[in-house]
Amino acid sequence: MKIKIYISTLIAFCLSITLRAQDKELFERETFISDGDTLLYRILYPENFDRDKTYPLVLFLHGAGERGNDNKKQLVHGSSLFLQEENREKYPAVVVFPQCPKEDYWSNVSVTRNEAGKRSFDFSPEGPPTKAMQLVLSMMDSLKQLATTDQSRIYMAGLSMGGMGTFEIVKRRPKLFAAAMPICGGGNPDDASLYADQVAFWIFHGAKDDIVDPAHSEKMYQALRAEGANVKFSLYPEANHNSWDPAFAEPEFMSWLFSKSK
Repeated sequence: MKIKIYISTLIAFCLSITLRAQDKELFERETFISDGDTLLYRILYPENFDRDKTYPLVLFLHGAGERGNDNKKQLVHGSSLFLQEENREKYPAVVVFPQCPKEDYWSNVSVTRNEAGKRSFDFSPEGPPTKAMQLVLSMMDSLKQLATTDQSRIYMAGLSMGGMGTFEIVKRRPKLFAAAMPICGGGNPDDASLYADQVAFWIFHGAKDDIVDPAHSEKMYQALRAEGANVKFSLYPEANHNSWDPAFAEPEFMSWLFSKSK
């Protein structure tokens, strides 16, 4: 009897893993090409997608560890949230996860390490976007023009390097996004005045983050507040760099995002 129970449990466990893997394949594999450069991305359409309707568009930028060219790793964090049946039913949307090449970065930032290996980030107030960011900008400009895109409800989220990319892309397209959710990222506080009156923000960070100093998010929060922005900040006292876990667990994460419009 015990053997049968064990086998049944093992089968159920393996089946659940298989189903989860299959779920992520609902994100279709796509390629965007601009001026000879290629951006790999995955795209999730709403259930019963109707080309005669309009839907919110969500862009999600992954962290540095998910860079590459497999068009797969970028789905490690965040994709499951948009695949949950309840969320797909309540918040039908087109969701896009691009993948940054290994040698590139979403944000125009200088990353250095001291002798102890501690990273520091210097966010450039000027200069052109990185090649990866320029491709994302071009892709979003293209997706915005689709007849199925609700132009008043285009959203932005990202974690770590993608959290930095969130501030970066909003700076470069302030009129495009209705709301942005940067997680354990950062940006240049001097840029806040460029988009404070355009975009609603919910910023997340872990107080014990030893990869990206939470001070980066705190400075952005304070800068946006000073400019009168619609902004909130969740600092998790016990979270390290993986503050995306408590962020994704926020009961109002999805409802807050999809409630915003231009």
